[in-house]
Amino acid sequence: MAQPSSIKVVEVCWVAPKPSSPDSSSPDDQSLPLTFFDLLWLTFPPIQRFFFYEISSFNTPLFFDSILPKLKASLSLTLQHFLPLAGNLTWPQDSQKPFLSYVKGDTLSLTIAESDADFYHLVSTNNFNIEAKEYHPLIPQLAVSHDQAAVMALQITIFPNCGFSVGSAVHHAALDGKTSTSFLKLWAHLCKHGGLSSSLFPEPPKPCYDRRAVKDPAGIEAIYLKEWLNAGGPNNTSLMSLGVKEFPLDFIRGTFEFTRAKIEALRQSVMTMMAKKKQQDHSVLHLSTFSLTCAYTWVCLVKAEEIKAEKILLVFSADCRSRLDPSLPATYFGNCIAGRGVVAETKGLLGEDGLFVALNAISESIKCLDKTFLDGAETWVSRMLNALQTTDRVHSIAGSHTFGIYEATDFGWGRPTKIDIVSIDRTGAISFSDSKNGAGGVEVGLVLKKHYMEAFASLFARGLEDL
Repeated sequence: MAQPSSIKVVEVCWVAPKPSSPDSSSPDDQSLPLTFFDLLWLTFPPIQRFFFYEISSFNTPLFFDSILPKLKASLSLTLQHFLPLAGNLTWPQDSQKPFLSYVKGDTLSLTIAESDADFYHLVSTNNFNIEAKEYHPLIPQLAVSHDQAAVMALQITIFPNCGFSVGSAVHHAALDGKTSTSFLKLWAHLCKHGGLSSSLFPEPPKPCYDRRAVKDPAGIEAIYLKEWLNAGGPNNTSLMSLGVKEFPLDFIRGTFEFTRAKIEALRQSVMTMMAKKKQQDHSVLHLSTFSLTCAYTWVCLVKAEEIKAEKILLVFSADCRSRLDPSLPATYFGNCIAGRGVVAETKGLLGEDGLFVALNAISESIKCLDKTFLDGAETWVSRMLNALQTTDRVHSIAGSHTFGIYEATDFGWGRPTKIDIVSIDRTGAISFSDSKNGAGGVEVGLVLKKHYMEAFASLFARGLEDL
């Protein structure tokens, strides 16, 4: 394992949204109601993510003289379009429900730190010696009290002679992965192009804050509010995060890649398997990139963890913006995801046709999404609260390869060297993103005990080699 490292906080900045015009001292106040999609995550721990950037001939004076001012200026300009991120989630005693609030003068916390950790060890994807806790100092703390919670906090950490990292913590009740990614894309674009746009470098679209299209005829919002008020005591309006089972600090991280060629080989392998079973209708299975990579990862993980339960549950989230009636624009700000549960028998996943079994289960869940994505939504909060109490292993998916995060987060000094979701070491989720090598590949991230990680790595590599 790596030698103990230290981190020194150099500066804590408070970045305000840039005024929209020279005549205004600060942007106007903004209050944004939460929908039931948001309320689902009300006291869920923050989403934590980091981005590593390697810069040749990097030196600390250059960073403070040139790079940091550009990052700060473009962040201020980006917040002009994402005001809630500089504000707070609040639940006043005289309010029936919580809401997002930006008030003139609100700012976003930006920590500047310096680390003596081994940069190349932290960005490595070829070994399994990175302990989960090694990334924690690179992520800022999100300020949370009983009646108010910051929406976002950022931290930039310098690694002398190597580069820097950007760590973020985001309150899940404010936004989902698609919205947080759109913020990062705009920030990167404005930083790289000096706040300017052109036909060659079009600016990413701005967020849409219109909540009127989110209908709630079943009264799901009222059910969620009642659930949260009764969680932890009567009339509990506290915004403090509920306890989530954290994985032991000696767990390690691993990153694994599906190349475009291997994904296509998986698809062909499944089609060959179907032909042998005389199942000619290929539409029976959902052979998308997500389905194939998710099914393959799930099977390898079940085998590696030597799970003994009779049945295994996998949970993934689906974007509902286009599924609502009327639909929401892709730029809608907030949460708009529905969780889907996939259940399969353990012996089936462990068997010779494990990939086929996993794909069948995932395909069935995906195919009913458009018609039934809100079925049972009234029980989502209660089921989440129950899940916090169970000792059963539940596999889940965090992030998405469709966000294109590697390609779109070049701040002007090249694409990220590595991206990961730090918060999976609390949830045990499998993180998904596009591959840093591009070309339609997919990266998955895991946090496991060392012997499980080694078993998973062996199964993952051997299975792809045999295709």
